[in-house]
Amino acid sequence: MADAQSNRIGGLEALIKAQSGKGPAPVEKWNPPYCGDIGMRVRSDGVWLYQNSPIGRIALVKLFASVLRKDEDGKHYLVTPVEKIDIAVDDAPFLAVEMQVAGSRRDQRLTFRTNVDDIVEAGPSHPIRFEVEAGSGGLKPYVLVRGRLEALVTRALYYDLVELAHDEPGRGLGLWSAGTFFPMQAP
Repeated sequence: MADAQSNRIGGLEALIKAQSGKGPAPVEKWNPPYCGDIGMRVRSDGVWLYQNSPIGRIALVKLFASVLRKDEDGKHYLVTPVEKIDIAVDDAPFLAVEMQVAGSRRDQRLTFRTNVDDIVEAGPSHPIRFEVEAGSGGLKPYVLVRGRLEALVTRALYYDLVELAHDEPGRGLGLWSAGTFFPMQAP
C-alpha cells in the first residue's frame, strides 16, 4: 500500500514539474463573437458530452478544458480567438481527483490535480470554498483552478480534507494551505 501511495505522489510531482512554466490559453484576453450553442455539456460527475454523447477521448476533453472560460454572466463558454460557444456545466467544470499534502497546520500546503490534469496549490490565488449541498445539507468543497473556473473536490478527497481539518480558536473548523485558513463552512 505504501508503494502505491508513493507512486501516486511521484506521478503528481512529475505532472507539477511538467506544467511549470506552461500556462493556460489566454482565454480571458480574447473577445471573439458569440457563435451559439452546439450541444456541449459537463455533467456533475465530470463527464463531458457532445450532443448527449460522452466524449471518450481524454485528449479532446483536455483541449476543450484548456479553452474554457466562465464569464461574469455566470455562463461557461469555449473560447478561441475567433469564436465563443456555450457549454452547459451542471456543477463545476472540473473535479479535484488527487491531492498532495506537504507540511502540517499553518505550514501545510495542499496541491490538487484535476480530472483534466490542472495542478493547483490551494492558497490566496486558489482558494477553497464550501457550499451547502441541496437535498443533503452537507458541505461540498471547491477549489479555484483559474479565472472563475472551479473544481469540485471528490468525495474521497473530501474525507481526506476532513481528517486534515483543525479547530482554530476564533475561526472554527477549517484547513490551512499556503498560509491561508479556509473555514469549513458555507458563506
